[in-house]
This record gives sequence, structure tokens and C-alpha cells, in this order.
Amino acid sequence: MSETASLPSAPLRARAEIDLAALRANVRTLRAKASGAAVMAVVKSDAYGHGAVPCARAALAAGATWLGTATPEEALVLRAAGLTDVRILCWLWTPGGPWREAVEADLDVAVSGMWALREVTAAARQAGRPARVQLKADTGLGRNGCQPGDWAGLVTEALRAERDGLIRITGLWSHFACADEPGHPSIAAQLTRFREMLAYAEGQGVTPEVRHIANSPATLTVPESHFDLVRTGIALYGVSPAPELGTPAELGLRPVMTLSASVALVKQVPGGHGVSYGHHYTTAGETTLGLIPVGYADGVPRHASGAGPVLVGGKWRTVAGRIAMDQFVVDLGGDEPAEGEEAVLFGPGDRGEPTAQDWARAAGTIAYEIVTRIGSRVPRVYVDEDREDRRTQ
Repeated sequence: MSETASLPSAPLRARAEIDLAALRANVRTLRAKASGAAVMAVVKSDAYGHGAVPCARAALAAGATWLGTATPEEALVLRAAGLTDVRILCWLWTPGGPWREAVEADLDVAVSGMWALREVTAAARQAGRPARVQLKADTGLGRNGCQPGDWAGLVTEALRAERDGLIRITGLWSHFACADEPGHPSIAAQLTRFREMLAYAEGQGVTPEVRHIANSPATLTVPESHFDLVRTGIALYGVSPAPELGTPAELGLRPVMTLSASVALVKQVPGGHGVSYGHHYTTAGETTLGLIPVGYADGVPRHASGAGPVLVGGKWRTVAGRIAMDQFVVDLGGDEPAEGEEAVLFGPGDRGEPTAQDWARAAGTIAYEIVTRIGSRVPRVYVDEDREDRRTQ
């Protein structure tokens, strides 16, 4: 086992245990579902809260061949950690970004418009080497990406820069809007538009290394979208992209993160006792309360006040009253677990504990947000690292 930092030998206030064996198994499942396409492990936002570098290494050891980040800064951290012999795509750029650093680090950079093409070609001139550029098409998501009406101009200018030796067009790609909604008409419409934009670019002379549009839900349910590469994000971490697609177990996935804390205090209180700010919860009768020392500063969603589930002493408990910045309370119903006993907020569910999806339901959000928002003061504790992970260092 390794940890994110040097941790005390005493029990931790809280911990997010990251099961790298589960992550590797998820990669193997996704590779099997990818119809022969290569697999990109998306490790943006610190690997959705799981830790980018350890998760990237584990994913590569299990057969992923690309890494993906949102920002160039995230990608540069991976390079600095020694992940130098793997392709990394970063796609969220703003004017004045670290283009030259990205070019010199041999990153693949996404270009969605003329301003970005101008900046990356200028950086390539400064660096004295061509930039690896992937042109992104907006096929209907309406976020980043080049609109179909502007595609011809972007392709023309990119090909000119390629002929001048300033860039290499390594990819053509897009992103789905509703792949997590089975049968949504936009899925077929975006695929049709993507094929049209691919055909135009390739007809003009673009010869990309990879063409890709499939995210996690499309990897799992839309095989015709796999092309050369699939970008797997949330599924990599064993979280279902949407309840409508199935549970993690039904999709062949296993949740990677288990969030737990040590019970800080157990005390008896009389009936009618208010609990936490605003007294939105009042005890129905004499009972015991348990103090759980994590709160919204740790990423526990305040919107789950009065609803978030926790496993304490082998039983599901519910957050009593408001979740505060550093702590919340559960009504133990007269039970008296010892201080220091484990309280599990979420995990795979094997021991009867809640899952990230249960917390998402309680907070009115999605499971992506539950795992990604867990804050930096909760130590990540990595289990089941193996030699294959270390070989990618």
C-alpha cells in the first residue's frame, strides 16, 4: 500500500481508499467493450478525485494506450511525473495558454478554432518543432469544437500549417451530448455529422492517427461510435455513467473509491434535542448521536443534508440535520458504537455500504460529482499497487 503523503500511524480522521486492482480490472473490461479500438484513460480533475498519477500508471499497466486531461497544466504534471512514453491529449485551452510548453512536452493539443491554431503554430515556431494537433468538431454538443460551417476553413488552415512543417494533424474528434440517454435521437445525428466532417477533412488530405467521439457511455452502449479510440472517464473509476445504463456491476465495473471516516463522538441525548445548524432535525425520543468528522470542506455535499446515507456499526444511518463545513451527525437510534469505529460514506457496496450513486440521489446530482469533489484534505490511500504500475513510472 502507498499513500499520497506521509501519514500518521494513528487512525485517520478520514480516508479515500483507492483500489487500483479495481481500476485495472475496469480498464480490461472497457478494452473488451471497445471493439478493437484503443483506450484513452481520462485522468482530468486529478483522475475524477482519485489521484491522476497513480491512476494513470495503473490504467497504462492494464492496457490503456492514451491519457486524456482537460487542461494542459494537468497534462504537464503527468509528463513531470515521468509519464513520457505515452500519448497525452489535453483539450481545454484559453488564449495565452502554455502552448510552447505543451509542444516541447510532445503533448497532443486540441484546436477548435482559428485563434487556437494561430497560437499553437506560433508556439511551434518558437519551439523549433511541429506541434501535435487534434482538430475538434462540434457535432451537436454546443460546447467546445468547430462548428460545421467553419470546419472547411479550419481544415484548410491546419493543412497549410502542416505543409509548412509547423503542426502534425494527429486526430479528428468530437464529443457526445446525450450518450448517457439510450436511444436519444442526438446520438445518431451526431454520428452522422461526425462522419461527414471526417470525410471532408480526409478528402482534403488529412491523415489522422486517431478518430474518436466515444466517451464512457458510448464505449459501453454505442459500438458503432468506437472508431480508432474511445475516451473512458467515469467508467474507468467504476461508476456508472447513468443509472439508465445499469449499475456498475451490471456494466462489469467495480467502484474504485471508498470514502470513510472515524466516528469522533457518540453521546446520549433526550427527545426533542435539536441537531446541527438551524435545528432542521430534532430527535423523536431519547437516542444516541454519532459525530462524523467530515463536511462540505471535504467534499461531502451540503445538499445531502437530512438525506445522505452512512454505514456505521453495520447499519445504514442517515445524516441528521445539516451537513456543516467539517462534520455532520447521524442518529444512531440508541446504538453505541465505539469512538473511532469506521463510518463508511460510500464504496462498492460489498459490505452493505452506500455507493456514490446513493449519495448522488440524496444530493440531487450525479455520481461523477460525488467522487470528483472529495477534497485534498482527505488523504488518498492506494491499495493493490503492483509491479506493472511501477513499470510505467
